[in-house]
Amino acid sequence: MTSRPLRQRRRQAVVGAAAVTALLLTGCASGGNAASDDDRLRVVTTTGILADLVRNVAGDGVEVTSIVPPTGDPHSYDPTLRDVRDIVYADVAFSNYLLLEAHAVVTTLDANLPDGAPNVSLAESATKYAAEVIPLVENVNLDTVWLGLRVRGAGTELGASRASEVRLRATAADGPGRMAGYLTETFGRPRVYFDSGDGFDASDGYARDTATLPTDAHTHMSWAFTEPGVYRVAMDAELVTEPEARPQTVGETTLTFAVGVDPYSVPGMEGAEVLDAGHADVAVDLDDGAVVLHADAPATDAAPAESGDDGTGHEPDTGHDHADSRTRTLDPAETVVSVPNKALASVPAGAGFGFLGRPGDQVYLLPQAVLGKHVHGEIDPHLWQDVRNAQAYVQAIRDTLVAADPARADQFRANAEDYLALLRETDAYVHRTIARIPRSDRYLVTTHDAFAYLGRAYDVEVAGFVTPNPATEPSVADRIKLTRTVQALDVPAVFLEPNLAARSTVLTEVAHENDLRVCDIYSDAFDDHVTTYIDLMRANADSLRRCLT
Repeated sequence: MTSRPLRQRRRQAVVGAAAVTALLLTGCASGGNAASDDDRLRVVTTTGILADLVRNVAGDGVEVTSIVPPTGDPHSYDPTLRDVRDIVYADVAFSNYLLLEAHAVVTTLDANLPDGAPNVSLAESATKYAAEVIPLVENVNLDTVWLGLRVRGAGTELGASRASEVRLRATAADGPGRMAGYLTETFGRPRVYFDSGDGFDASDGYARDTATLPTDAHTHMSWAFTEPGVYRVAMDAELVTEPEARPQTVGETTLTFAVGVDPYSVPGMEGAEVLDAGHADVAVDLDDGAVVLHADAPATDAAPAESGDDGTGHEPDTGHDHADSRTRTLDPAETVVSVPNKALASVPAGAGFGFLGRPGDQVYLLPQAVLGKHVHGEIDPHLWQDVRNAQAYVQAIRDTLVAADPARADQFRANAEDYLALLRETDAYVHRTIARIPRSDRYLVTTHDAFAYLGRAYDVEVAGFVTPNPATEPSVADRIKLTRTVQALDVPAVFLEPNLAARSTVLTEVAHENDLRVCDIYSDAFDDHVTTYIDLMRANADSLRRCLT
């Protein structure tokens, strides 16, 4: 029998979701009786891969549904009313999170899951079971500071959740020229977040000068200045805990930029910290209620034997730049951001850059670190590409289901042990298969940045990808870099995710131009041939072995 607490949660979900149910019964009448109070535990997952893992642990008598269809792209999926119905009547929910899923998926899940139902983020929970995570790595190769945007802290006291968003606004700017903050998007086109050239309009809440970020998020961006001198930019931040909630003020600050002038001689800022290298962010701290600068510590803060100066004055990015002791929080009131003369760049001729001047005009530019609108968290979310991490997912799933339905605990534990044995066999198969590829040939060029775990676990070098995120169309620069990569490494094949084939013309065109094979590889989704997680990992190993040998 289903445990009493589970039945109580189900009754509460039915009562609490009456309005939603009425709508769903009208729009999805053919979907069956989702509210029937039978003996099944109902589990909802965000992706098909997670649903497959859960089914192998849950076994018979448990209903498992996925919000994103098995062949869908979790980065861009838009939930439907049917998905809301499944969430409303769920007893347990599993997401990957770490910003893998589209924000709409997480928002829909968190807003509609019944009170008291476990809501488990597996990529985070799996670390308790020895899952190994890979921070998103950035290669510092420009001798200027990279200045992005970030949200820090849980914001629990403010009522923040995964469904919340933070609005970071520029409200005023003072300087000898125009200041703009923008993100380079599709085919090199800019998306402007802040622009002093068209003024700052308080009447619409500074809507034209606002960057919106999910909680725990981070994004790169470019900062441009048309004239040398000192610029001061006033900024504030608001938290919106849920779509209809009233914004809450988090904090405000003023950033000071020394553009083409001595950063140590800014009037009123004598003795201030100068930020002139490494990776930094304008960070909204939800716990402290402040807007601060979060930055790499200078290379001199690390022991010489560990600093590994790359010759540019930067520390090479170790992947832990925002999580270890070599980071610091700076007060913008006591910090000058240096934009040196070597940051001069020409305004491109491409469409959309008129706000910076005419093509060929020189502007001072702090460039974004990664092209494309790719908002991400600290950790690469594709943990399951290492089968050992999938084993940690299974253990987290097992213990969650046992707690949710103790009457079936023995069944869940036995199923998990059987499946873990299969996963160990799969891990050995992937190791054995990829080891047959000559080491000099193990270069993976693929659609998007989803295979770092596979590369590290099975000794494959991820040599290149079209874009960091499949929802982002590649720029001209992305294409040039991809072409140079395949030519320099003389790879025999590139690898295409079947569910992204319609959006991967750049990869296939580069392959055709360079006489390369295009082979399948699976990251986030299944297809008609690969329908389980074990199928996925074995298919990837087989494809690499076949196409790189």
